[in-house]
Amino acid sequence: MKLNPYLNFDGNAEEAFRFYHGIFGGEFFIQRMGETPGSENLPDDEKGRAMHVSVSIGDGQHLMASDCLPSAGHVLHVGNNNYISITPDSREEADRLFNELSAGGNIEMPMEDMFWGDYFGSFVDKFGVCWMINFPSKAQ
Repeated sequence: MKLNPYLNFDGNAEEAFRFYHGIFGGEFFIQRMGETPGSENLPDDEKGRAMHVSVSIGDGQHLMASDCLPSAGHVLHVGNNNYISITPDSREEADRLFNELSAGGNIEMPMEDMFWGDYFGSFVDKFGVCWMINFPSKAQ
């Protein structure tokens, strides 16, 4: 089983995924709304939006997203109902991911050793996406 988080944005999916690509590396893919069948009926300002964008994040897993289409009645409601939880391979990688992904965002819990024994932190990035970084202490 693979877990591939899928996010929605309101016109800035490409910007967000170029940011994420700079942190995770991997393969970057984007297909724009204007490249899809029926796109001739879209307003010009929606043709450049992401129909599908992805960044590979290791072992067959991808972070994926698309932009909403206001002309189709799509409305984005940014909230805290989705977190992406990352379990890195080292404490150092946990710190790197936390520092880079949280840049310009809002830190909820800084990276700290927690009562349950793991090294954990959470934040909302500058695009409104909620993240948790959790490094299990038993992996040290």
